[in-house]
This record gives sequence, structure tokens and C-alpha cells, in this order.
Amino acid sequence: MKIDKDELLRLYNLELDELLSISSKYVSDNVEFCSLINARNGKCSQNCKYCAQSSHYCTNIESYPLVDIDEVKKVAQEAKSHLASRFAIVTSGKTPDESDFDKMLEMIKEVNKIDGLKSCASIGILNEEQAQRLSQVGLKRFHHNINTSKSYYPEVCTTHSWDDRLNTCKLVKKYGMELCCGVILGMGESVEQRVEMALELAEIQPDSIPINILMPIPETPFENYFDKIDEENILRTLAIFKIANPKSVLRFCGGRMRLSEENQEKALKTCVEGIMVGNYLTTVGKAPQEDIETVSKLGKTIIH
Repeated sequence: MKIDKDELLRLYNLELDELLSISSKYVSDNVEFCSLINARNGKCSQNCKYCAQSSHYCTNIESYPLVDIDEVKKVAQEAKSHLASRFAIVTSGKTPDESDFDKMLEMIKEVNKIDGLKSCASIGILNEEQAQRLSQVGLKRFHHNINTSKSYYPEVCTTHSWDDRLNTCKLVKKYGMELCCGVILGMGESVEQRVEMALELAEIQPDSIPINILMPIPETPFENYFDKIDEENILRTLAIFKIANPKSVLRFCGGRMRLSEENQEKALKTCVEGIMVGNYLTTVGKAPQEDIETVSKLGKTIIH
């Protein structure tokens, strides 16, 4: 069943418990864990207004080049021990650096050798040849967010376009890889634009939709954006995303600590079926054991 914007807006404005009751109809009793390594940090040429890694802002983060393959293998094994079934290699930058790309391919091959762990990568905007080579080495899933609605994107970034991101998503699917494509909530978008995101994702049909909630970074243009979304509207948005994308796994990622424990559990009961465990790119997450205990408490199963 295809759902339109007016209907999603109507649902968004229902009593919260009624809305969550509707979204809960699409949620399984399984939860999938994934994890990542921040394999190259900082010095990004893009001006995304939320990002600590952009060279346009003086955020004083530590920048470093691509890490060694041994470090990737070590962190991947740690992720597996925390019951993650997917592991992502993540790098800063608009596109994969050609001088690093072969090494990234080797990293993916090493992750694929670890029994029970599926390889993921988040390495920027792809061209056709790069997408083809990633597929050839057996990359299981590629991550590339739309971040926000097409109508709001120019308020977030001007050094590349929303369509650039969409084109990468299309290439990922063309070459037979799974697609992980999500958003960052709380960047000043309107309720209507949150609904637009839900519908745009429904058109893209990602396997996984990572949900990030803006953690405002000092010295970025969005440093004072804490008040752009509250907990209730985060839950409303999650529910709308699940209703519009019933076959996609909604996944808690960066910024979920802006939700209380109670509301994190409420989301896991009614609309969220995945968790990125451990730390994120430039912000801290929960201890994996806490997530394991929460999933158990809710009577859900961590799938491998």
C-alpha cells in the first residue's frame, strides 16, 4: 500500500500512543546490531553544517589518515564479540580517495573473512567504477544517507547536492549491494519535511534506515540547534518512517542519547529494529552490554 503526504501528516499529528500503536504493527521481535570503525577522520572538503569533520569549521577534532588493515580486523572482532552482525568501514571525505581505495577494498575482504560478520562501507559519493569494484570484492551493504529532505538540503550543504547522494544510492542497487540510507533529525527541518524524508526513502527502498539525531557540535553552524526537535517529535518521526517504510529496518545511530531510556525502549518496541552499538564517528554511544541487556529486557532477539 502506497501512502501519501497528507495521510502521513494526519498520522504524525495523532495522539502519540495511537501513532506508536500503528507503527508497532510493522515491527518484528528481532533487533540487529551493527558497528563501525572511523577509518579516516577529518579534513573533509564538504561544508555540511552539522559535521565536526568539515574543513570549513574549526572544530579541533583529531584528523588522521586511513588506518591500518590490522586495526580494522581488531575492531571488527571486537564488534563481533558485542553481537554485531554487520561491520562498517567509514571514512571522511566527499568521495573515496583514489590513493586509499585499493586499501579499502582489502579491508572489506578482511571483514568478509570473519565468520558471522557482514561487510559494510560508508566512504562517500561513488562513481560507477567504484560501485562496481566494491561489488566485485563482495561488499554486502553500502551506507549513504540522504540526511534530510530534498527541499531542505540546500540549508544543510551546498558543496554537493541531494541528487548526488541519490545517484550513489542508485549505483549501490544497480551493482547488487544492499543499501543503508537514512537521515539526521533536528537540523531545523519542518514536520512536513520529515514526512517528505519518509516518502523519499520509500521511493529509494533502502534495506536499512539509520536514524541519527543531531548532536550539535561547537563551532559548526548548527552548534545551537538543540531545540530544533524534542523527544516526542523524534518518536513521531520514527513512527512515520516505519509506517512509510515497513520493509526497511529502522536503526538507532548517532544522537539517540538525546532520548531518555524510557523513550529509547518505547522506540524499540514500536518502530526501531536495529542498533549501531558502541561509539559513533565523533560522538560517544552506549556500552554495548547496556544494549544487550535492554534488548533482553524487552523480550526481543538479537539476530546474527
